[in-house]
Formats: sequence, structure tokens, C-alpha cells
Amino acid sequence: MTNRVAYPPQDFQRMVKQAERDHESRKLVVLMERVKRQIAARENPDVKESPLDSGLLRIPSRSVPFER
Repeated sequence: MTNRVAYPPQDFQRMVKQAERDHESRKLVVLMERVKRQIAARENPDVKESPLDSGLLRIPSRSVPFER
């Protein structure tokens, strides 16, 4: 007997790749916003950031659903 590998359907693979791209793009947006806030804080040290702004867009640094 031969061992046959059952590959997932291509639609599922495309959905997983799209989800990974979406996750990476969200992480990039969060990183860009954080850098913008840091630049603004550096230019205007008198202006304090509200506590809600600091953790509002925080997401995990690892893509846990896609790692095994």
C-alpha cells in the first residue's frame, strides 16, 4: 500500500494565506501608528498621551492561530 497525502482544498489554502496577509497588514498599521505617536511625542514633549490611546490598538506580536 502506498501512503497518500490528503492536501487541503486550494480554497482553504487561499483563505489561510489571505488571513495571514491581513494579520500582517494589521500589525504593520499598528506599528506605523505607534511610530507616528512617538514622533509626535518627541516633537511636542509637553503633550501627554491619554491612557486609552496607548493600549487601544495593541495586538499580539505573534500570529498564534497560524503557529503549531
